[in-house]
Amino acid sequence: MKLLKYVLCAMLFTSFSTYAQDEVKPERQQGHTNQNKFKQLYDEFSTPNVFRTGSGAPGPGYYQQQADYQMDIEIDDDNAKLYGAETITYTNNSPDELNYLWVQLDQNMRSGDSKTPLINNSVVRPVAVSSSVVKSYLKESFDGGFHIEHVKDVNGNDLEHTINRTMMRVELPKPMKSGDKFSFKIKWWYTINDYIKDGGRSGYEYFEENDNRLYVIAQFYPRMAVYNDVEGWQNSQFWGRDEFALPFGNFDVNITVPADHILDGTGVLTNREEVFTKDMMKRYKKAKKSYDEPVMIVTQDEAEKAEKSKSKKKKTWKLSAKMVRDFGFSTSRKFLWDMMAVKLGDKDVMAVSLYSKEGNPLWEQWSTKAVASTLKTYSRMTFDYPYHKAISVHARQQGMEYPMICWNYGRPDKDGSYSDRVKYGMISVIIHEVGHNWFPMIVNSDERQWTWMDEGLNTFTQYVAEQDFGEWYPKALSKNDKVYPSRRGPAKNIVRYMGGKQDYIAPIMTKGLNTYQFGNNAYGKPATALNILRETIMGRELFDYSFSEYANRWMFKHPTPEDFFRTMEDASAVDLDWFWRGWFYTTDYTDIGVKEVKKFAVTSTPNENGKKIAERNNIDPKSLVYFIAEGEEGYEASMKRNESIDDLPTVKEYIMDNFTPAQQKQMKTTPKFFYEVTFEKPGGLVMPLIVEFTYADGTTSRETYPAQVWRLNDQEVSKAIASEKEIVSIVVDPDLETADVDTSNNSWPKEVKSSDFDKFKQKVRN
Repeated sequence: MKLLKYVLCAMLFTSFSTYAQDEVKPERQQGHTNQNKFKQLYDEFSTPNVFRTGSGAPGPGYYQQQADYQMDIEIDDDNAKLYGAETITYTNNSPDELNYLWVQLDQNMRSGDSKTPLINNSVVRPVAVSSSVVKSYLKESFDGGFHIEHVKDVNGNDLEHTINRTMMRVELPKPMKSGDKFSFKIKWWYTINDYIKDGGRSGYEYFEENDNRLYVIAQFYPRMAVYNDVEGWQNSQFWGRDEFALPFGNFDVNITVPADHILDGTGVLTNREEVFTKDMMKRYKKAKKSYDEPVMIVTQDEAEKAEKSKSKKKKTWKLSAKMVRDFGFSTSRKFLWDMMAVKLGDKDVMAVSLYSKEGNPLWEQWSTKAVASTLKTYSRMTFDYPYHKAISVHARQQGMEYPMICWNYGRPDKDGSYSDRVKYGMISVIIHEVGHNWFPMIVNSDERQWTWMDEGLNTFTQYVAEQDFGEWYPKALSKNDKVYPSRRGPAKNIVRYMGGKQDYIAPIMTKGLNTYQFGNNAYGKPATALNILRETIMGRELFDYSFSEYANRWMFKHPTPEDFFRTMEDASAVDLDWFWRGWFYTTDYTDIGVKEVKKFAVTSTPNENGKKIAERNNIDPKSLVYFIAEGEEGYEASMKRNESIDDLPTVKEYIMDNFTPAQQKQMKTTPKFFYEVTFEKPGGLVMPLIVEFTYADGTTSRETYPAQVWRLNDQEVSKAIASEKEIVSIVVDPDLETADVDTSNNSWPKEVKSSDFDKFKQKVRN
């Protein structure tokens, strides 16, 4: 059904202005600042410069520092300690002269004198289990911080250094000028934490039944902090929540572990033939040609045999990585190992899984396929994965990411059975953590400052990848699921959070450490915002092009939020300042509804009002078109002139004489019904106004009014509608696309909906 939208009569508006002249002038008010929701973001954004342009692209003066590492690491499995020695070569690519270097000691968050526990709220509960009491009040603090044995230059001279909690300042013998390189050595050790008992993003899980550990190791070495054009040195301490900001560099890492361990990590394994058995090499070569099913490199039978007999010998695994921002690895004698190849562009990438028998059968069935699927979707949405492998490691309570490797939870019961929740949870966390290779491992945002640029962008892309996974692997779906049941992404899933108590909601543009409801704020809301932007506001074609442009502009670089916002607009020609302000800088929520619907009859019979207008404007009253609102005098007579509604006169039959022949040819419809619909917006967010009209004959039509419809009135807007059919109902946001927190006002006539309590009572009664 087509809707005719036009100005009903220009002379009516003339009469409005005429009447306004007779009104008493209001008392003059004080001026105010521009609070319009469509105000541009110039006040919030920094001024473009040679480093970062107004388009959102890197500028001609953009630079980034480089930190290269050569490391020798050894795991003392008997005592759960890690020993390390590294040589860091730092390159100053900035135009600035540097007097000192900052090194991150994130492991110090777990030192015995850590301040992290002191910033968290704690209460005495009336009842607590004994283990909780011991852990909270009686247990000695675990000391998992770095023990720095020395900091020296390459000639063995001690370098003055100062440790401030999780940061260490290293004094330079002489200032580093632009283009200078400086190499120095650090030797350290620390006690590895049992992350099941003591928490942490890395550590080990202990298996008491066979006295074995499964290690997932990261943040294990002193790491260079970022120095950039935005804030100089990244100097925000690590309190445990906000993650990391790191420069890119090259890594050569030698890791010594018990000889019966299986190990993999960031980078190319350069001594594969030394550490692989002949059978493993044969299987590896087969896996490189297998694109449909994973190939076992280490079988469950082999892993079970290894975990029963501990080797006293040692083996060194050598890994080399180019242009990565971090390094992680995992090692255990319990590992099963499988791989398959994934074709991306003109090269093959290995999808890899490491897991203990406790992960089976779930992990053998789905882990590597989830990795492979993720590589395909993310490459389509951004750029082809540039590294040669992506590894998923089974860790009982972990979900954490590093270049080319990540830890993921999801464990079946001891008998091998698992629920849909466990299955979907495992697949989703694998997609999410593998996806972090793009955000922030390659598109290298500062997680310490802008958590959402890491988690939010990744959670959005995860949603797209989950839907792809459900389509590509339908056997993974449960019987009742036609599509993958994503937890985050769809607009309706964020409604409860956005409509919650404002005291416990913070804008997305808040440092992650300082936000309430961290998961909703950093993951759910930004992911939903981008999904709405893609599906409802921009459309997939424009969004996907712009999103890919951002990723390609900033791959292997350090973007800021402004670079993302500006690029999305620059590549699409869509002004989105109103969207960024509402969704990212405020805690406003969506609430749009139907306030009032007026019906009108049309007639050419002059009424008193029309006569006055005609007289004021010196116009023949018979040449005017008159619209009579339902309830006003003459409405019933005009609408019921004929017995059947199908016989209602059309506007042409009333007023054809008022139009020229040329104008008559332009009339593509012959409306019989006229409406004025007033939409209200109690919520603060401006969003597109999506309206579904249902007609008396059962047909429907939709109209989407752009968000700019609210630009001159943030409270309500009215739309005049001429229709060939009678409208019997109007629904705003019929598919719940805009995260509307209150749908009770979305319908006309107003729908009477039962409360959850009423539904419960009815269920009990039945």
